[in-house]
Amino acid sequence: MYLISTREMLRKAQREGYAVPAFNIHNLETVQVVAETAARMGSPVILAGTPGTFHYAGVDYLVAICREAARATQRPLALHLDHHDDAADIAHKVCAGVRSVMIDASLAPFEQNIEKVAGVVQFCHRYDASVEAELGRLGGQEDDRVVSEKEQFFTDPLSVAAFINRTGIDSLAVAIGSAHGLYEGEPQLDFARLVQIRGRTEIPLVLHGASGLPEAMVKRAIVSGICKVNVATELKIAFADAVKGYFNQHPEANDPRHYILPGKEAMRKVVEEKILMCGSADKL
Repeated sequence: MYLISTREMLRKAQREGYAVPAFNIHNLETVQVVAETAARMGSPVILAGTPGTFHYAGVDYLVAICREAARATQRPLALHLDHHDDAADIAHKVCAGVRSVMIDASLAPFEQNIEKVAGVVQFCHRYDASVEAELGRLGGQEDDRVVSEKEQFFTDPLSVAAFINRTGIDSLAVAIGSAHGLYEGEPQLDFARLVQIRGRTEIPLVLHGASGLPEAMVKRAIVSGICKVNVATELKIAFADAVKGYFNQHPEANDPRHYILPGKEAMRKVVEEKILMCGSADKL
């Protein structure tokens, strides 16, 4: 088996009214949990890695681990570059085998965002790699990038068609009130805005910052046009809490083959919940 783009995966989800979950992976254990759980539940899945994850694990190591996960589960997998902003770095990773890219130029003004995204699309499409971009700006923290509440702004529905036509992207990440990390108060999504965006484009729409969103809210977003849902923080918290709990009960523990297992099981439950929430089970 092999690593694939998200192009057809998301188009199928859009046609059939569900969303593909994209889980941020960090190491061998995260990849194993996500790939194995998705295979068992018959769900398409996206393995997403931030620049920090690729730096931590190593590009070749991470690509090889994900390829092996696809082979072991007999399911093609999408390894996705999440929130990458350097065109040369993206090109290097695509040449290494990655076939799904998010170029995040959302910190730049509109015209510069278009110019940078269009250049990445032109390169990636030569390798049949799909490209996602962000219009608007999500708040919160992703890796070392912090966007304050004052700096975030929502996607303008009136700019969507021009942005997509001039860049040639395959999917669009929308800013409608979700945020990276955990929510401090009650999250509020602008569903009216999402419906307006959906009415102005036919390409798949992506919801970032789904960790901590109520299930009913995510399902409403899917009904309103979202077909990719990103989950990161909930996996990290589940893993960390379970490993800490193991050490509290077994302070003498020193074998990672033992103390990591509860962390994997905790992540597995999160993956199961999100696949059911997205309605992607048995959609392969």
